[in-house]
Amino acid sequence: MRTTKGIAVSPGVSIAPAFIFTDDSAEIPQYHITVAEVEAELARFREASLLAKKEIETLRDRAKKEAGEEQAAIFDAHLMMLEDPDLLEQIEHSLNDNLFNVESAILSFETEMVDKLSSSADPLIQERVSDVHDVVRRILRHLLKKERISLSDIDTEIILVAKDLMPSDMVGMSRSKVRGIVTESGGRTSHAAILARAFEIPAVLGVGPDFVDQIKPGQPVYVDGEKGIVVVDPDDVFIQKERIARLARIQREKEDKELRDVPAQTKDGTRISLVANIEMPDEVANVIEYGAEGIGLFRSEFLFLGGHVPGEEEQCREYTRVVQAMQGKSVTIRTLDIGGDKVLPELGAVGEKNPLLGWRAIRFCLEKTELFKTQLRAILRASVHGKVKIMFPMISTIDELIRAQGLLAEAKWECKTHGHSIDPNIETGIMIEVPSAAICADVLSRSCDFFSIGTNDLSQYTLAVDRGNQKVAYLNEPYNTAVLRLIRMTIGYGEHAHIDVSLCGEMAADPASAVLLVGMGLRTLSMSASAIPAVKRALRSITIEEASAIAHQALSMHSSSQVSALLTSKLSL
Repeated sequence: MRTTKGIAVSPGVSIAPAFIFTDDSAEIPQYHITVAEVEAELARFREASLLAKKEIETLRDRAKKEAGEEQAAIFDAHLMMLEDPDLLEQIEHSLNDNLFNVESAILSFETEMVDKLSSSADPLIQERVSDVHDVVRRILRHLLKKERISLSDIDTEIILVAKDLMPSDMVGMSRSKVRGIVTESGGRTSHAAILARAFEIPAVLGVGPDFVDQIKPGQPVYVDGEKGIVVVDPDDVFIQKERIARLARIQREKEDKELRDVPAQTKDGTRISLVANIEMPDEVANVIEYGAEGIGLFRSEFLFLGGHVPGEEEQCREYTRVVQAMQGKSVTIRTLDIGGDKVLPELGAVGEKNPLLGWRAIRFCLEKTELFKTQLRAILRASVHGKVKIMFPMISTIDELIRAQGLLAEAKWECKTHGHSIDPNIETGIMIEVPSAAICADVLSRSCDFFSIGTNDLSQYTLAVDRGNQKVAYLNEPYNTAVLRLIRMTIGYGEHAHIDVSLCGEMAADPASAVLLVGMGLRTLSMSASAIPAVKRALRSITIEEASAIAHQALSMHSSSQVSALLTSKLSL
């Protein structure tokens, strides 16, 4: 039995025989050509590109039908690459300059693009390497008249093991037979991860090099897409434990369903609103399934991850889809938060020396005003279909908030000018994720309707810790005294100004932390939909007086370890 840790990207657990999926591309021929043969090689390239384009269009339509618009956008990026005139120009120059066959020219293009993307400090840019591989391999297969092994022919249940998976592999595979996915490369924002979540297949990516070479076809493989654990050849003891755990999960899922329509309130009747965080419209089904009272954080970046900049109509359509699905429950849409670890070159956001302290979120939007107002108009137009709130990310000064509100006013006027109905009383709020915003929350409260505390960023900015840096990640403690004090300070300023305060960071999803936060005064918590039943169960086990006493004691402590020990001793969750 061998256990490997990877990146948990799609929840669920499964065990099945391994199916090793390797790149079966034939050896690519390389040979000299004459000047007279250049045009014929270009003609071959154009024909192969056209065939590849038709295939990708078919895959895009299938992805749109079976997974959703955002998943289909992956293939829009592939089409943009194929249709880019620079690609043809680069191939033509390579043929004329080097006088090697077109397959060789394409490989040179691939190497150059992969090197450029891989050298980026941004994980999102690095993960576009798979897009380049997918498009290049597709063109080469048509040039060589070869077909890649199809995953659509799988007729038994398997765990799919590969070095990497192309988006086209994911869309074309027999999903009813693929019980889990393990790859050597990739992360949470890779296309394989996005599609695995959309298809509800447990997946662990990024298990590291040489994993595939150590697996034999048919070997039993256990995948835990929640913990990021892969076990090869699990022994009888492990399998028995997993069977017991599976029965416990089934029982817990049954209990969770029974909790769906039960109010989230303390033992003495204090109501707490539990709402959900989502990244994509398709997640609304889970939001409804787990009984969320609304959406507290709708990350709008999903529309911009397909390699193109969406227009007002496309954005309005997607926001409206979510708002209508929630049937009158509140939907808080956070405006575009890119930069930092989400660098998108097509929007002009490029790598910076200190990206987390740089041109990101509201700072980016206040400079890209037309892009920002396009999004604001789309949200405003969607607001007539339900209850919508607008939230600005990473506000650090009152000047930023005033400028954002000014652009919102312009967007409202533009909507009315073009005859679009909007909610005239739409609420606007801000993310409290920068220490300056928490310290000056009393000033900021005069220019907005609500606060939402983002503890993920608030913690890393307060403690000067890059949470993505493994060398210092251990310092990023949400129970740190400074972080807890800033949370309590924000709640107090919100109470004084009579505006709503919620929290949408990872702390909200932890039952013990949720009790602490409610004791500190919060009455709205936003989290992943699947975390709602456990948090609801914890809140229903205590009184508000008990929670307040725990919070009072925690705020008087000097270390995060003391707070953690306190919660463990007081709560049997």
